[in-house]
Amino acid sequence: MAEPARRAATYEDLIRLPEHLVGEIIDGDLYASPRPTPRHTVSSSGILIGVGGAFGGRAGGPPGPGGWWILDEPELHLGADVVVPDIGGWRRERMPKIPDEAFFSLAPDWVCEVISPSTEQIDRVRKKRVYARERVSHMWIVNPIAQTLEVLRLTGAFWQEIGVFSGNDAINAEPFEAVTLEMARWWETE
Repeated sequence: MAEPARRAATYEDLIRLPEHLVGEIIDGDLYASPRPTPRHTVSSSGILIGVGGAFGGRAGGPPGPGGWWILDEPELHLGADVVVPDIGGWRRERMPKIPDEAFFSLAPDWVCEVISPSTEQIDRVRKKRVYARERVSHMWIVNPIAQTLEVLRLTGAFWQEIGVFSGNDAINAEPFEAVTLEMARWWETE
C-alpha cells in the first residue's frame, strides 16, 4: 500500500509556531528549534559585536573596512527554503540598502551558524546545502561548547575548510581577515 503524499510545509506553518521557537523550512520540511541557550547567545553576540563592529559600521554612519551589513538572525527566503542563520553578512556593493520586507531574498555573502546539539545536523547538512546552492561564499560554524570555529569557503559547488580555530585564539579569518578578532570574547567564562 502506498504512503499518502506528504504535504510540504508552508510559511503559514511557520507563523503558527509559538514565539519561543525558531522555525525554518528546508526541502519542504518544517524545523522548529528552541530559542538559543545562554552559552549559544554569548557566542553569537560576541561574534556579532566583533565582526559587526569592525565591518558593519553603524546605522547612518560610514560602513566598516569591508563595507558589510552584518545582521543578527536574518530570515532568508531562498527559493522554497526559509532559513535563519545566527548571523548573516552582505557586502554593501551587492546589497546597497536594507530591503523593506520582513525577510531577505538575496542570499548573504557570509553566514555564521552557532551550533548546538539540537541544531548541529540541520546546520551542518541541510542548511549548508542550501547555502552552497545559493552561492554564499563563506560559512562559519561555531561550537560554543568545544569553543571552536570552522571557516569554510565555497569553491565551485563544494565547501572547502580553510581554517579551524579554538579556545582563545586571536584570529584573522576569511572573509574578515583585515581585522584580528579575539575568540576569548565569544565564550562563556566563569
